[in-house]
Amino acid sequence: MGELTRCGWAGSQPEYTAYHDDEWGRPLRGVTAMFERMSLEAFQSGLSWIVILRKRPAFRAAFAGFDPATVAAFADADVQRLLGDSGIVRNRSKIEATVHNARVVLDLDTPLDELLWSFAPDAATHHRPADLGEVPATSAESTAMARELKRRGFRFVGPTTCYALMQAAGLVDDHVRDCWRAAA
Repeated sequence: MGELTRCGWAGSQPEYTAYHDDEWGRPLRGVTAMFERMSLEAFQSGLSWIVILRKRPAFRAAFAGFDPATVAAFADADVQRLLGDSGIVRNRSKIEATVHNARVVLDLDTPLDELLWSFAPDAATHHRPADLGEVPATSAESTAMARELKRRGFRFVGPTTCYALMQAAGLVDDHVRDCWRAAA
């Protein structure tokens, strides 16, 4: 069997290949799973995604598996602990935003995953990119999602971060046309 054709970004590192083949663009459900993705996308802001992928096990350990109720109960001592954890990205604003966002998740009137999925465009009308140059950084839906999340009190949820979340969680499928996952 020949080598699979993948999206251009997916073959540069084994972590990217596994993430591309097994996770990226696949529909994700569940509050904890979506909170993790939202948090990791926020931590990725300004960094390479490979940094986050390599640190994901440490992030999961540091943030109690991204259980929103547990993270929402983090106090100042937990923030200090996380700032000293070299296994994660030690950015005070992003750490504090993650704790804050967990509290917002608990206060939502609808489950986080349902809220996020309400912004998914109609799959029948979503334009599948021919190549990486056609993959947008934002969309009308990600802009609307960011606006609504900010209105509800979330932090680190701009339109670009929301579009990356939409891609990662399968709300949009941006596998390029000749990628094997596009046909799967």
